[in-house]
Amino acid sequence: MSTLEEYLLILRSKGFHFGEDAIGFIYFGKQYTEASDVLIKTAIELTLKIQKEFDGSFYISLLESFTANGIKDRSEAIAFVQDKQILPMS
Repeated sequence: MSTLEEYLLILRSKGFHFGEDAIGFIYFGKQYTEASDVLIKTAIELTLKIQKEFDGSFYISLLESFTANGIKDRSEAIAFVQDKQILPMS
């Protein structure tokens, strides 16, 4: 399991380049919500899939929803966004 830093490097190697503002949002969200790295990485992944780019406010909103609803892991997070019809079933 990769750390958040390693995950961001993996995404960078796949062509996702985050500006300083996006990196700031990512770490702000982590600190603000006290979410685990697993939820942070899942929120980044879902933000990119749903928004087709990194949208800081959408990412923060996802994290807030995850923590407010007691979401603990990736599968619960994906089920949550599918249940709320934020992410189409695939």
